[in-house]
Amino acid sequence: PPPPPPLFFSTPTRQPQIPLRLVGSEMCIRDSGPSPCFDSLRHLAWPTSSWVIQATIKTAGQCLLLSKRSGPLMKYTRVLLKLSGEALMGSQGYGIDPAIVHSIAEDVARVVASGTQLAIVVGGGNIFRGLKGSAAGMERATADYVGMLATVMNAITLQDGLERAGVPTRVQTAIAMQEVAEPYIRRKAMRHLEKGRVVVFGAGCGNPFFTTDTTAALRAAEINADVVFKATKVDGVYDKDPAQHPDAVKHDHLSYQDVLSGELGVMDATAISLCKENNIPIVVFDLFEPGNIGKAVAGEPIGSRIGNPA
Repeated sequence: PPPPPPLFFSTPTRQPQIPLRLVGSEMCIRDSGPSPCFDSLRHLAWPTSSWVIQATIKTAGQCLLLSKRSGPLMKYTRVLLKLSGEALMGSQGYGIDPAIVHSIAEDVARVVASGTQLAIVVGGGNIFRGLKGSAAGMERATADYVGMLATVMNAITLQDGLERAGVPTRVQTAIAMQEVAEPYIRRKAMRHLEKGRVVVFGAGCGNPFFTTDTTAALRAAEINADVVFKATKVDGVYDKDPAQHPDAVKHDHLSYQDVLSGELGVMDATAISLCKENNIPIVVFDLFEPGNIGKAVAGEPIGSRIGNPA
């Protein structure tokens, strides 16, 4: 049979156009340079099809094997998905709906199988919301700490659902609780992502008075995410609440300043400002439409996009 088409890869510290050699169902690279150490490889596109290639190290510094996996090519390499606690409870009035967790896990599994690195920040409003506790008379800082613990409960539940769907997952928390989760360490989180694991960030940013939306923007900047996806109960950003106003108008594109000056309430001002300063776009879409997470990662025009003008 004719030889397969040539494949190449490049890394930031090496000359580009290093060839790959097909070995059975895998591809093999051997380092002939003076230093037998390759940088992390995220994914490559097979030139003649929609296959995606995920790199793994076989023996330290000597050989990289890249297995072929089928799936749609995604627009983004590393993304952060923000899930609200309320989304996890579905139509229930409180707690976690297992069917919602299963649906999210299936969508995330398909995205990860395509080669995209995915991190998640989850809220805790389905169990406890700090602002409501504060309004009921609790000290605000205390109420926020209780809310952080609620996000950890959701994070561990998501981890279980994702791993039952076949997705290796790690939970990292901003408040140390080593018996159930890893502490948040930026470089370790990025290494998990490079290995194809999903990282779920719990306990917010570890400080009261900051929302999980702000945590999502902060973690996205820290891990160098390409985009923040905010999965909600509505299909985008409207000029007013569509549940109360049938004439509400949906915005397909907004600038950061539009959101800040219009007080649209999609995310708090601190989160929007963080994304603006780091030029991280935000895509808001409906979580309950099956396959929407994959569509968003593939760059399909769903929901509303917030970012700098093109």
